[in-house]
Amino acid sequence: MTPATRLACALMLLPALAGAPDEAPAYDILLRGGRVVDGAGNPWFVADLAIKGDRIAAIGRLHQARAGRTIDVSGLVVAPGFIDMLGQSEYTLLADPQLLSKVTQGITTELTGEGGSVGPMTSYSVAEMRTTALDLKIEIDWTDHESYFRRVASQGSALNFAHMVGAAQVRMAVLKSENRAPTSAELEAMKRHVDVAMRQGAFGLSSSLIYPPGSFAQTDELVELAKVAARHGGIYATHIRGESDHLAESLDEAAAIGERAGIPVEVWHLKAAGKNNWGRMAEALARIDAARRRGVDMTADVYPYPAAATDLAACLPPWASEGGLQAFLGRLKDPAARARIRSEMENPETSWERLLRHVGGPEGVLIAGVRTEANRRFQGMRLSEIAAARRADPIETIFDLLVEEGGSVDSIYFMMSEDDVKKGISAPWVSFNCDAPGVRPDGLLGQKSIHPRAYGSFPRILGKYVREEKVLTLEEAIRKMTSLPAQRLGLVDRGLLREGLYADVVVFDPAKITDRATFEMPHQTSEGVVHLFVNGVAVLDSGRPTGKLPGGILRGPGHMAQSDTPKSR
Repeated sequence: MTPATRLACALMLLPALAGAPDEAPAYDILLRGGRVVDGAGNPWFVADLAIKGDRIAAIGRLHQARAGRTIDVSGLVVAPGFIDMLGQSEYTLLADPQLLSKVTQGITTELTGEGGSVGPMTSYSVAEMRTTALDLKIEIDWTDHESYFRRVASQGSALNFAHMVGAAQVRMAVLKSENRAPTSAELEAMKRHVDVAMRQGAFGLSSSLIYPPGSFAQTDELVELAKVAARHGGIYATHIRGESDHLAESLDEAAAIGERAGIPVEVWHLKAAGKNNWGRMAEALARIDAARRRGVDMTADVYPYPAAATDLAACLPPWASEGGLQAFLGRLKDPAARARIRSEMENPETSWERLLRHVGGPEGVLIAGVRTEANRRFQGMRLSEIAAARRADPIETIFDLLVEEGGSVDSIYFMMSEDDVKKGISAPWVSFNCDAPGVRPDGLLGQKSIHPRAYGSFPRILGKYVREEKVLTLEEAIRKMTSLPAQRLGLVDRGLLREGLYADVVVFDPAKITDRATFEMPHQTSEGVVHLFVNGVAVLDSGRPTGKLPGGILRGPGHMAQSDTPKSR
């Protein structure tokens, strides 16, 4: 080889020896120097985190690592994406898949389907959902979980979603809104609906036992449906039958269903509701602890506010809704039926959840969302103020508003104590939820008012209860937002920062993270979440939404394909 040839060969080798400038980077994203809180409850540590594709590729002191994009996150917390253990976004997602109120909280996965669910969907249940569909300008064109999942896949989603199959939903598919026990044949039909949903990817059976027609179901019926979900490895999640005067026996019913069906139990939005029940959160926690000691796999979740939100119709006795929406509206227009409903609302001996009593009267109810322009001025006002403005009796005002608004008025009920909220947050087996749909301040989803928990639940915990009041440590709060709910749902590939797991990652400023939404002005996004990655794709970049839709449908343990891998977009 001549000297010139040797020189040419040496020059050719130089880029390889030095690291070729056009060589493909090892990682897609490299987060440099963050305070890593891994989700397991371990103390935070300073490290780099690398993302490749939709997975976490490496965590550690990656000094020599190269990436397509390197982000300095020193001083910021890097944690697993938060899991909302009860959202309500299955319909708003179809109107706006970006779900701004959720991503600005750091949420990457939502569990949804509280009693009602996306399937099975019959002509009767479609008719019952007509008002919601019109409000959101969407078409309910699916019949079961699988066809709904295809609908979501065709448009995309900023978040991952896990779905339940609702006991009320399967009841409507078979019994419509009849207030009676199913026959043996009808119960078998209901069980088949649960079986189909579990095979299609539902994570378990849900119930919401204060709202018709779910409230018409007795314990034995729920046990039989829960047994089907248990066979597929699912859980039983419940809005218990009573969260106020009947809190103890309602928790006992939930535990009994878990025990008899052999299924884990999740109590949704645990609370001690009603001023006469303030201080009973300790009793509720002790009751769940007792169930756990005897072998019932029972946990719960909470939202960090002293007020609940549900429909104004929840003030009325359940029988008023028998037969569905049109029958309900017909009763409200009938003087004799109104008189009977009013009598039961004022009777202190009734056994159903008398929400108006539990908030201390009409001044404890805030009207959050209406549909008609004529009543828009009442949004954000107390029921007592609205009755005074209309020069009407408060109970008659409830009836009239429900008729004028087509049977549904979004309302906020101030019925919990701050001390009880703190006790719930502190329990080691309690995770967190928003119990609200994904919305945004502008456009279609900003027209109606809403509970501030839709925008602020997770940042409120990190700001108010971790940083300011020190109810929880940062590491414990993150565990309750990530690995605890992931464990509950069986999401073995999420909820922790570990190599090989899905890259659902949130980066936030621990000194600035806070909720801004209030009861009076709820449509305000939280502050402090800087970056958010869902399946390795940024949906929030330097605090700004990217418009990317990398989320998807996660499948429960009964899914035949045994896969929870969403397609990234």
